[in-house]
Amino acid sequence: MGFLAWIILGLIVGAIVKAVMPGRVGGGWVTSLVLGVVGAIVGGWIGSLLFNRGDLGFFDLGTWILAIVGGLVVAGIYGAITGRGKATRAP
Repeated sequence: MGFLAWIILGLIVGAIVKAVMPGRVGGGWVTSLVLGVVGAIVGGWIGSLLFNRGDLGFFDLGTWILAIVGGLVVAGIYGAITGRGKATRAP
């Protein structure tokens, strides 16, 4: 699957990440879409290293799972770095 296909998949994953982790990802939809693209690319790269599979197809279920997991991981790291999602207590 080419780089452009990973970007398109990442945009879709960004929307999924925003729906799954609404409080953890700040910055609105644009940030979620960018994190989805980065997560999809990272997920595909890590998946190719771990599973030693060649070019995955756009409609392959493994591609989607890798992209979604990569998007969730990147969004979680982004949330941890920016301090989003922490519970605040009233004094």
